[in-house]
Amino acid sequence: MPDLVLTRRFAAPRERVFAAWTHPELLRRWWAAVGGWSTSRAEVDLRPEGRYRLSMRNPDEEAEYTVAGEYVEVIPPERLVYTWTWEGDAAIMAGSGGTVVEVDFVEAADGATEVRVIHRGFGAEAVRDLHGEGWTGCLDNLDRALA
Repeated sequence: MPDLVLTRRFAAPRERVFAAWTHPELLRRWWAAVGGWSTSRAEVDLRPEGRYRLSMRNPDEEAEYTVAGEYVEVIPPERLVYTWTWEGDAAIMAGSGGTVVEVDFVEAADGATEVRVIHRGFGAEAVRDLHGEGWTGCLDNLDRALA
């Protein structure tokens, strides 16, 4: 099955964009898949074999969705690789355990940053596509947070 691949350009320096992905207080400003949702938890131990845990909250349903994993590769401000597993009983995400996310931060000549997200290892196309919608929402939020 094809991987999920997203590329987005941000009008911000690479160090600032990388920090937004790795500092809990900055993650809380943007890491949510849907407009109107909030980031209720952002825990980061930024080192290889360090763990992270991120939660987003849907206020309409009083629901919280948490993803956690372990950093495999950390190269500031160039690259992050980490495992990705949903916690709890998120039936809609069945088959998404054990996936891996790779994020590359490429500095452009004009000072902007191109971010490339590759999310690998989905068990079903429908789950991959749901993650694509979620990542798109998160990246939209990040664009607003960096503006």
